[in-house]
Amino acid sequence: MSGIKNKFTFEFDGEHYLREITTAGRGGIMLSAHLGNWEVAGHLFSRLETRINIVMFDGEHERIKKYLSSVTGERNVNIIVIKDDLSHIYAINDALSNQELVCMHADRFLKGNKTVTVPFMGADARFPAGPFLLASTFRVPVSLVFAFKETATHYHLYATQPREYHGRRRQGVENAVQDFVGELEGMVRKYPEQWFNYYDFWEMPEEK
Repeated sequence: MSGIKNKFTFEFDGEHYLREITTAGRGGIMLSAHLGNWEVAGHLFSRLETRINIVMFDGEHERIKKYLSSVTGERNVNIIVIKDDLSHIYAINDALSNQELVCMHADRFLKGNKTVTVPFMGADARFPAGPFLLASTFRVPVSLVFAFKETATHYHLYATQPREYHGRRRQGVENAVQDFVGELEGMVRKYPEQWFNYYDFWEMPEEK
């Protein structure tokens, strides 16, 4: 990532889809999960020659921003912090208005966040509603992106064909969730040892 010559090789399935988003001049959203190697994905995104905005929770952004700056010199990377005052919504809107890409994880949530419950790996699981609500609200192309280590020196990145979630907001959210969960399940089955999940994914809230 720092530009040092190395023996690493990369395979990028769907890079042309992300290039289609950037050349369309409307901005776009990339959804991913705690699966595979997000840092490598960020490195490969630099090939898209556009600004990447990474949305993350407060508390982790300073450490990650410092790390990104140390290896990339902050090239084309901007951190948008999720805050209670919803200022991140305006930041995302500004990024999309500037025809930039916005990346966020869509598989974890904080206590108190709105969630959507859907079948995942054979049982109901909860996913954060926020990323899918944004995908249906801003009406820009959405691609699902993952990157994995396949050998000691080879990485494989996937980007799906962009979709747009128009129509009624609830239907748009449901369609986005279904697409994401279907793709996530396939990738977890393909790369099970690279799913960095450290809590009960299928835990349901107790009924009062």
